[in-house]
Amino acid sequence: MKKLKLKEMTLCALFIALVAVGAFIKIPVGTDIFTLQFLFTLLAGLLLGGKLGATAVGVYTLLGLIGAPVFAEGGGPAYVLQPTFGYLVGFILQAWFTGVMARRGQHITLPNMLAVNLGGMVIVYTFGLIYFYISSNYIIHAPIAIWPLILYSGILQIPGDFCLCCLAALLSVRCYKAGIWLDIKKNDDSIKIEVKEA
Repeated sequence: MKKLKLKEMTLCALFIALVAVGAFIKIPVGTDIFTLQFLFTLLAGLLLGGKLGATAVGVYTLLGLIGAPVFAEGGGPAYVLQPTFGYLVGFILQAWFTGVMARRGQHITLPNMLAVNLGGMVIVYTFGLIYFYISSNYIIHAPIAIWPLILYSGILQIPGDFCLCCLAALLSVRCYKAGIWLDIKKNDDSIKIEVKEA
């Protein structure tokens, strides 16, 4: 059974809010527009750990599906039909992945955290592009060929998301040194969550 202290619940709630706000912070880069949602889902995993990070992003997604207008294009159950819904699923898995891999006994350094973030980015792109293709071609009947999809929703998006991976790595290392990371340790049938001291 998971026991959460007030501090952990507060941090989870904070990241739920940050991910929601990040969806509406739009940064134009050339002809593309990037949001900070990806940045905050990366940080959720890195700072909270795999389980709490995925929980925070999962709760955010659930709030959107029950109707809260927290998604970039609204909310509600019908959002699962949106071609971009796969990215939300990818965000949840990415938060779990980055949280787990960042705690796999390696040193918390900028190169290591960047490598972890790039692995998370691969997860988001994989789920996002596959779902986008299936939804567009077989659900909402707005056909798109696979190569244009990979070009416009993949290759052209990589530079901006790579910069967010670098920023998340930098911020996570700084937060680690400040003692903000949460360290998850299993203890018998419970999970003890402690703030890692710098």
